[in-house]
Amino acid sequence: MAGHRVAHATLKGPSVVKEILIATALGIAAGSVWKMHHWNEQRKVRAFYDMLDKGEITVVASEE
Repeated sequence: MAGHRVAHATLKGPSVVKEILIATALGIAAGSVWKMHHWNEQRKVRAFYDMLDKGEITVVASEE
C-alpha cells in the first residue's frame, strides 16, 4: 500500500487588516443602533414636554 497524502489546511495567524475591518464594521453597527435608540428616546421626551406645554396632558404627583 502506498502512503496516501492527506491535504491538511495550513493554519495561518490572524489577519490584522481583516480584524480591524470587522471590528470597525461591528463598532459602526453598534453605534448606529445606540444612536437611533437615543434619538427615539429624545423624540418621545420632546413630544411629552410639547404636549405638557400645550395643556393636552397633566402630571399629578401622588404623596404616599
